[in-house]
Amino acid sequence: MSEKEAKASAATEDPGEEKDWAAAKAFFDNLKTNKPRPPKPRYAVTVAVSSRTLFNMVAERKIYEEEGVEKYVAYQLDQENEPLAPGPAFPFVKALMTVNGRLRELYPDSEELFDIVLMTNNHAQVGVRLINSINHYDLTIERFCMTGGKSPTGYLKAYMTNLYLSKDSEKVSEAIEEGIAAATMFMAEKENELSDTELRVAFDGDAVLFSDESEIIVKEHGLDTFFEHEKEFENKPLAQGPLKCFLEALGKLQRKFYAKNERMNCPIRTFLVTARSAASSGARVLKTLRSWGLEIDEALFLAGAPKGPLLHKIKPHIFFDDQMFHIEGAQELGTISAHVPYGIGQKYHKGKRIEPPAKKE
Repeated sequence: MSEKEAKASAATEDPGEEKDWAAAKAFFDNLKTNKPRPPKPRYAVTVAVSSRTLFNMVAERKIYEEEGVEKYVAYQLDQENEPLAPGPAFPFVKALMTVNGRLRELYPDSEELFDIVLMTNNHAQVGVRLINSINHYDLTIERFCMTGGKSPTGYLKAYMTNLYLSKDSEKVSEAIEEGIAAATMFMAEKENELSDTELRVAFDGDAVLFSDESEIIVKEHGLDTFFEHEKEFENKPLAQGPLKCFLEALGKLQRKFYAKNERMNCPIRTFLVTARSAASSGARVLKTLRSWGLEIDEALFLAGAPKGPLLHKIKPHIFFDDQMFHIEGAQELGTISAHVPYGIGQKYHKGKRIEPPAKKE
């Protein structure tokens, strides 16, 4: 289902809801801080982030794992006036807010904006520290979902989520199985200076934007068969992968800038960073994007070369890939990365099949 179709299938307008949103608008318009109100979910591009991706909660997580939930909650209550340090999704969230600022300048009454939701299995008692930390950094996050130890993934569709970012790979897999774009986030091993005026998002192709159908051929039959297959089916679009809908949502917001003759100053820039060879297998990828009516700002075909050095040059706020060795290479050179646990690539590492552990007799 496309991003547009997913939003269209949501609940239709009703007078009671419109009255509630009118009241919410009046409340935010009257705030002395001029804090922007959240957009209506049915029109927004909703990004749900877990507390451990938004903030660095390594120390807190250690207490939870070693001493249990009661000590963890007690520690959070004791530290609730101490802001949490930024986590891997923090620069991405700040960049989303920057884009919203530009959109509001061009379209003051538009509801087509990024909406950031904090989606966490933390207990409500921990909420005060999370709120204090969000206010400390002046983040625009008004919608929370705190599930008290239960998985929050069941709420993702109710929040009309376009992208879910978590540190928990099992929850991410659950979301992908439900048809929601999702990824497991990893902090870069060293700091890289990122743009504060432009959101930069880099995507791998196969098993991320596209299905893993071509990657299966590489893994099972080798590169020569893959090149022959891609040439034969060059004009047949690839099936969509788990992140296609998020690229579609980004494109929707980009077009709002283009409509105002702001293409050259658009604060959203997208990158395709693929291990494919351009001459041997690149045409099918570009024709697939064209068939979907989607644009990518920069397409980089590496022909099997490492992605880390190029990503270091691009400096994306987030890089999505389905293979952990690409994630690890990006991390080492300072790129904040997000693993998409989808497709046949999960059974391989550095080109070698991961053998399951032998069963004990």
